[in-house]
Parts: sequence; structure tokens; C-alpha cells
Amino acid sequence: MTYPLTIDEQSRIPKYQQIVDGIIASVAHGQLHLEEKIPSINALSEQFGLSRDTVEKAYNILKEREVITSVKGKGFYIARTPLLGRTNVLFLVNKPSTYKMQIYNSFVQQLGDQAHTDLHIYHCDETLFLNILTKNLRTYDYYVIMPHFKTAGLQHVSHTPAVVATMNQLPENKVLLLDNNLIELKQRHAEVYQDFEDDIYRALGEGLHQIRKYNKLTLVYPRRSVYPYPKRILYGFRHFCVQHDLPFAVIDAVGPDMALTPGHLLITIEEADLVNLVKQIRDRGLRLGQDIGVVSYNDTPLKDLLGITVISTDFTAMGQTAANLVAERRVAQVRNPFRWVARESV
Repeated sequence: MTYPLTIDEQSRIPKYQQIVDGIIASVAHGQLHLEEKIPSINALSEQFGLSRDTVEKAYNILKEREVITSVKGKGFYIARTPLLGRTNVLFLVNKPSTYKMQIYNSFVQQLGDQAHTDLHIYHCDETLFLNILTKNLRTYDYYVIMPHFKTAGLQHVSHTPAVVATMNQLPENKVLLLDNNLIELKQRHAEVYQDFEDDIYRALGEGLHQIRKYNKLTLVYPRRSVYPYPKRILYGFRHFCVQHDLPFAVIDAVGPDMALTPGHLLITIEEADLVNLVKQIRDRGLRLGQDIGVVSYNDTPLKDLLGITVISTDFTAMGQTAANLVAERRVAQVRNPFRWVARESV
């Protein structure tokens, strides 16, 4: 059996990836059909003079993506896969938080049946991110990436040289940076981003008349975290306080015996700090929103239910905007809305 596939010996694209791309393209263009048998690993190796390992690697990738399936004793067949005939999206998220999943869910809902989206979470880990991306450099039609990484000291970085080098291998106009945009890529790409420093500065400004009820502001900013936060949040907070001549402090966490002084306003970022703070306020008989003010970073339905004032980007809007850019194949840079949402805790 011969097979209508071209292998370019001069191409910089690995031969296994050429096989993957060729089979997917053949299905998309109607040259291969669902449930059609394709050559065995040995047959394809012989036809193109390739090593068996090269063909096996390509077939394993195609099986993982559910483009082909293997039947024991019979061979390989084109699978009935949802990936074919749709836009195939690799969606890389840095952590499995409530609001990150809100972005993902709104993205998927907005695209509907126009696309098939594979979600991968890399936990701010550079090595895991590079492994996922390298494995799928030319496998998807679109790459939606939230670039947030951690150093060995558990501090935030937007990218590393290895991350940029690998992302620069992605196809032109097929990359969308989501949430964080501080990466210089050589190819044209779309962005739906937060401006972490300016966003917090402007959002606190929206609540300035309420903030002035308090005589001191304290930001609970974790300097070291498994899922670290951009330092630009800290810079924007300091800028706001200095600009408006407000006494302020920055601490790492809400401890079990933390001093709580009436007239203070605390801004928390991590969920654990918010829970500890609200519990201590209640346990000590203080009144939330009167004796002690509380603002939380990033909105969730639970914070809304509990009446916690937030400064937050619109996560649903971020996912919808990203989906529209992908659906329209449009390259644009969009700053996502960020706002002060006043509730009973201030």
C-alpha cells in the first residue's frame, strides 16, 4: 500500500511532525475518510525510508489527539473524532483557580461547536509548560496561552528565554496571549490582557471615597507562593497610596494572631488570607465593613454571596473576547475591563 504523503527532507520541521500534519490535512481536505485504514508503522517506514521510531512517534501523537485509533490485529484507522472539521485549540492555563476556569468556560461557551478546545494546566511550572508546548508545536490550529511562571524562589515572572524561544516556533497569527501580555514574540499574535499595575491603581481610585473612611491600608501580598502573583499589583498599590497620601503597609500573609486595628482596610489576594481575615474579624467581635474594611483581589460568586468588595477583571468578558478573536481569525490587542465592585465589606 502506497500513501499520498509528502516528506520534505530539507524542512526544519521534524519528520514525525510532518506525518502528523499530513494526516490531519488529508482528513480535513477529504483525502482520508472516517474509519478508513491507513498504512501500518512498518509500511510507512518502508515507503519513506524512515525509522520505525519516527513513524511510531507520529502515530502515538495522532492517537492521543484521537485522530486515529488502533484495532488489535487489524491496524490503524481514522477515528470518529470531534477534532476534525473544527478549529482545534490548545488552551494553556497556569493554575486551576475558580476565576481561571471561569475564563476557560466562557471561552468554550462562546465558541460553541465551532471549535474543540483541549485544556492543559501547567501550574506555573516552566518545564511542564515547555513539555506540553513542544509536544504540540504544530498540532493545533490555535494556541491560547496564559503566561505566568514561577522562579526557583517562588516569585512571579511573565516569561523565560526558553519560553519565548519555544513560543516563537508557533505558527504566525495562531497565538493568543491571555491575561498577561509581557512577552515579546517575533510573530504577529493576539492579546486579551490585564495591565496589573495600572488596573489596581485605577480600580482603587474608583473606590477612593469609600477608602478614605479608613486611616490605613494594608495589602496582603504573598512574596513567595506556589502560584505567585505579578509584582505589578504591588507597584500599582503603592502608587495609589503615595498619589493620594494614604498611610499604607504591605504584609506577606494573614497570621493566626494578626493585630486588627479598627479603622484599617485590608486588601487580600489569596483566598486563604481572605478566609483567615474574615474569621478573625468575626471571632474578635469586630464589624466587617465598619470596624475593619476588607477588599479582595479577583471576584468569585462566593465573594459576591458573602458581600466582599472586590477589585477584579471581568473574567467572563476575557474568555468571550478571546473566543471572538479566535473565531474571526483576528489579530488585536485588547485590554480587559477591570473595576471596583463595592459591597458590604467596605
